[in-house]
Amino acid sequence: MGPTTAVVQATAAAKTTAHAEGQQHPIRLYLLVWGWLFVLSTCSYLVDYFNLQGYPRWFLILLLMIVKAGLIVGVFMHMAWERLALVYAILVPPVAVLVFVGIMVFESSYTHFTRLIFFHGGP
Repeated sequence: MGPTTAVVQATAAAKTTAHAEGQQHPIRLYLLVWGWLFVLSTCSYLVDYFNLQGYPRWFLILLLMIVKAGLIVGVFMHMAWERLALVYAILVPPVAVLVFVGIMVFESSYTHFTRLIFFHGGP
């Protein structure tokens, strides 16, 4: 059973046990997420231990970091139980920033290439 299916099952169990005046999540959910965070952090350290280099290293580190951040935001910050408008208010701005950074990277490559042509007569 992967981390997502276990968290989904624990989240469904937590939703069924929510009270009318507030939510009380079972301790099992938090211990399960804590355990998965420990496993993912161990995998993150193993990437360095096995001395992976280049793109596989960065891909694995970033992937594990995003999964851990998703677990933390979803469960410990209670984002899994919030309204969709609040989720969008929290998640859309970082995505927009990443889109704009991508646009700037594309533009900087074009600017660098045109400056090489203009100042040096060629690439």
